[in-house]
Amino acid sequence: VQLQASGGGLVQAGGSLRLSCAASGRTLSSRNMGWFRQAPGKEREFVASISWSGGGTHYADSVRGRFTISRDNAVYLQMNDLKPEDTAVYSCAAAPFRSGYKGYESSTPNYYIYWGQGTEVTVSS
Repeated sequence: VQLQASGGGLVQAGGSLRLSCAASGRTLSSRNMGWFRQAPGKEREFVASISWSGGGTHYADSVRGRFTISRDNAVYLQMNDLKPEDTAVYSCAAAPFRSGYKGYESSTPNYYIYWGQGTEVTVSS
C-alpha cells in the first residue's frame, strides 16, 4: 500500500489546514490509520488515529480539541487554531488489515506497517 499525504502549506498562527491521506490505486477501508509528525531536530510524535470503522479516534494531548481526524475513502486531518509548535512534516500510516483498535496502542509507530511520504506544515507566528 502506497500512501500519499497532501494539503500541507504555510499558514499563520490561528489558521487552519486540512491534510489528506490516500492510497494510490487501493482503498484504505478496513485499516486503522494514524497521523504522525516530525519537527526539525525532534523525534516523530503521534498526532491522531482512527479505527477502520471510523467509530474510534485517539488524539495526542497537544492537539486534542484543535485537530479532528476523519475518513471516507481517504483519511483527513482537520487542523484548526494552528500554533507555531505544530510546524512539522506530517505523515500518515496504515495498520494491518482489520487489526484491533485501541487508542493507546495506535499511538506507537510500531502499530503501523505502511507509511507515506509526509506533507510539510509551517505555522508562522
